[in-house]
Amino acid sequence: MAEKFPKLGWGFSKRGKLYKSWPKDEKGEPAPAALLTHCGCADMEDVMILNLLEAYGIPCIRRASQDGGLGDVVLGISGYGADLFVPESMLEDALALISQEGEIEDDDNDEQ
Repeated sequence: MAEKFPKLGWGFSKRGKLYKSWPKDEKGEPAPAALLTHCGCADMEDVMILNLLEAYGIPCIRRASQDGGLGDVVLGISGYGADLFVPESMLEDALALISQEGEIEDDDNDEQ
């Protein structure tokens, strides 16, 4: 009888979820990605945008810019910022969401 081992998910659970949620083309391959924006990482702008898009069902890939991957590993943030990619078919919706988010932040600042 085969032993049951726990499913190893460290670092892979998000990738599996992202692959499953990413739209597929007619051949069943993942649809092409489009650059949504470049953002800084020091203020966690990238994480906030990722979570916003995920809440609306838009999958998003975060990739450290230039040599920022080393900073991601060592410091937890990339000094060069990050590029965010979404499926081409969802680019307009994603752009509308992040531009609306900026308007909401501006409205909050106006009230103070």
